[in-house]
Amino acid sequence: MTGAPPAGREQEVLDRITADRLVPLAQQLVMAPGANPPGEEAATAETLARLADGLGLEAVLEEVEPGRPNVGVRLDGADGPGLLFLGHTDVVPPGPVEDWGVDPYAATLADGRIVGRGSADMKGGLAAVLVAMAAVRESGVELTGPVRLDAVCDEEQNGIGIRRYVQQPAPPLLGCVVAEPTDLATVVAARGASYLHIEVRGVAAHAGRPADGRNAISGAALVVADLDRWHEELAATAHALVGPATVNVGVIQGGTSGSAVPDLCRVEVDRRLLPGESMEAVVETVRGRLRALDLEARGLTWSLSSPMDMPGFETAPSEEVVRVVDAAMEGAGRGPVPLQGWTAACDGGFVAREWGIPVVVQGPGSVNEQAHRPDESVAVEELLVAARGYARIILHLLSPART
Repeated sequence: MTGAPPAGREQEVLDRITADRLVPLAQQLVMAPGANPPGEEAATAETLARLADGLGLEAVLEEVEPGRPNVGVRLDGADGPGLLFLGHTDVVPPGPVEDWGVDPYAATLADGRIVGRGSADMKGGLAAVLVAMAAVRESGVELTGPVRLDAVCDEEQNGIGIRRYVQQPAPPLLGCVVAEPTDLATVVAARGASYLHIEVRGVAAHAGRPADGRNAISGAALVVADLDRWHEELAATAHALVGPATVNVGVIQGGTSGSAVPDLCRVEVDRRLLPGESMEAVVETVRGRLRALDLEARGLTWSLSSPMDMPGFETAPSEEVVRVVDAAMEGAGRGPVPLQGWTAACDGGFVAREWGIPVVVQGPGSVNEQAHRPDESVAVEELLVAARGYARIILHLLSPART
């Protein structure tokens, strides 16, 4: 069962979490470059480490690829199992500046919100965790185990940061809280994500005699139509919390001229995974569907690759970390909200799969309304609730009163 420090000690911690302290940290993180592609996370990682050091927390950078580090922040405790907060340092590019009402990296404070790329996804969450850890440290509350904040690179693209991270032996942990934007709801299940790349190859010819060639775009059109059928089929087996697996064709590239029969067409596909669904099974299903199209009868060949997969996860509501996280957020000012599923994907799936650690996603901001959009923003009040909730999670999970 969980325990808690005396109410006075907890209030002492919460009193240290103020907007005057939290907002400047979040703004500094938003102002640090981190666009991916091309992979500029180093500036954000260095800023996060510098801010942690200024708060009296231990911070370490570990390079995954040249110029692309993971960053770990530590708050010491006793020798018992610890608590992991997980995040990422990269953001999607802002897109055309003219689509924004403000400079995407100015971290403008307006109408009680911080506006800027990454403010919701997820630099606001990182700032909230930092301030929560610092408030606990400064209060002198003894913890039964350490608190870790690990922010990895490349979450928005291929996941090189989290793949390196989970290669290390699993530390003793009571649970993992992913500080991604969930509107402060406690998410206990999330879909995974995978990319599928399909190439259809034909034979080039002059467009005046198309029968001399084999049209790769025409073959790819059959592939796309079948992928649309698959998407409709998947809707019949929806998960209770995260909905159905989905298929989305995002890129088609083929041909060089309207007067030539194209000999190559590439199709890039996003396939969302249900909790527990393996990428290997998905790839084998796609191979079977491509074989059934019998493109070879048209003189075409095809190839299939999967450059990225991010597993989904599902955590039982009865897990202690779920109960503590949700109660902590409700007590911090969020109010009662049902446990939820998430249609997005996050690095928490790797932790659940590789380490067997119970995972929840819980953070300030909206992935649906703000993330990856022009004028992305997060409410200062949500940052405060998140930081106070994170502090309460630490105190209630790692209190010496816990037995």
